[in-house]
Amino acid sequence: MFKKVLIANRGEIALRVIRACRELGIETVAVYSEADRESLHVRFADDDVCIGPPPSRLSYLRIPNLIAAAEITGADAIHPGYGFLAESAEFAETCEASNIAFIGPTAEQIRLMGDKAAARKLATELGIPVVPGSLGAVEDADAAVKVAEELGYPVIIKAAAGGGGKGMRVARDAAAFQQAFSLARNEALAAFGSAEVYIEKYLDRPRHIEIQVMGDRYGKVVHLCERDCSVQRRHQKVVEEAPSPALDQKMRERMGEAAVKAASRISYVGAGTVEFLLDPDGHFYFMEMNTRIQVEHPVTEMVTNFDLVKEQIRVAAGERVQLHLKGNRVRGHAIECRVNAEDPFRNFQPSPGTITAFHPPGGPGVRVDTHIYAGYTVPPYYDSLIAKVIVHGRDRQEALARMHQALDSFIVEGITTNIPFLQRVIRHPDFEAGNVDTKFLEREPGLFKPE
Repeated sequence: MFKKVLIANRGEIALRVIRACRELGIETVAVYSEADRESLHVRFADDDVCIGPPPSRLSYLRIPNLIAAAEITGADAIHPGYGFLAESAEFAETCEASNIAFIGPTAEQIRLMGDKAAARKLATELGIPVVPGSLGAVEDADAAVKVAEELGYPVIIKAAAGGGGKGMRVARDAAAFQQAFSLARNEALAAFGSAEVYIEKYLDRPRHIEIQVMGDRYGKVVHLCERDCSVQRRHQKVVEEAPSPALDQKMRERMGEAAVKAASRISYVGAGTVEFLLDPDGHFYFMEMNTRIQVEHPVTEMVTNFDLVKEQIRVAAGERVQLHLKGNRVRGHAIECRVNAEDPFRNFQPSPGTITAFHPPGGPGVRVDTHIYAGYTVPPYYDSLIAKVIVHGRDRQEALARMHQALDSFIVEGITTNIPFLQRVIRHPDFEAGNVDTKFLEREPGLFKPE
């Protein structure tokens, strides 16, 4: 087992990793930018290193700074969290070259699945259904137009090296295609350093279902059932739950088997997520694989009673996957809401500033993952996520009731948050009925209007 782990991240995920390391008896190193000097992950780590000024490109994305921080503190492993360098093959390679363990998959696995077009090819070879589209990245605008015409509109243009909703544009007809193609390429280049894009047939009202997988170095890959991430705004997830209200046990097994097949083909090591689209007729299609821990991993932890972050660390240290679940793998129901420092009634404008009062919710089955506190200043430089509220109940009805209670009793003052918006979303009749898809929020403009 590792002796000291450096967490190459910030915020709530850095704290989450610190807690997992403490349970395993591992010391931790926090890294921070000058803007995060007062963050809780710095306070709770055993050691800490400032790695640069506030902009991510000068701190959290600077691989030499992170490697140097690990070397001067004696860290023998690095956990990347999610975002930043979590899916950087270069970072994984640099760690290996520096004799520092990377808590995640290999650089080769990251590179293969990080190329979304290549991942589609792999799924096709394995007989896993994929959304109809180009076999790989399209070479130029003329080739793209040809693919779009063959597929039929609407189509979606996606960054080949992308994720998180960036570098994605929908073209509903030929007139809109050229502009959408150019915008997607420009966004892809800015976000991922590659302008390569591929094209898929656009499904109008699918559900977004993802399967959590975990693999070890000995060839074992297991799945921990699904999460439903259909409630999204501009391809950014807002609410997630497990299990999905749309899946029965037979469909759960089919999708789980497909996810394990894809991960096993590349001998995947660590935590990963295989993402699918589910159409209204019950057909599912492979979309992509994320080679990291997900923001929404707590809902899986709640319904399986299994610590994914600790298992990541164990597997990276050479241990075998310890999960042994048979039959129906889930217990009860879990829901997660992402609390952001933003104003949903002003086009989700970010709301940095100092928190003057903070009272998180509690009670049976309620979990809050956060790095904020009264007196903490939310910086303007990073993602607006400040907390995740996760609830667990014996069934979906109890989980919903607990989420109502949790959001209603969550107090954050001094900044604007999206809590009022989340309260509306989970009380919407369609959400309460489990009848949502990725276009749910687009169809409900009233949710975005102030009372």
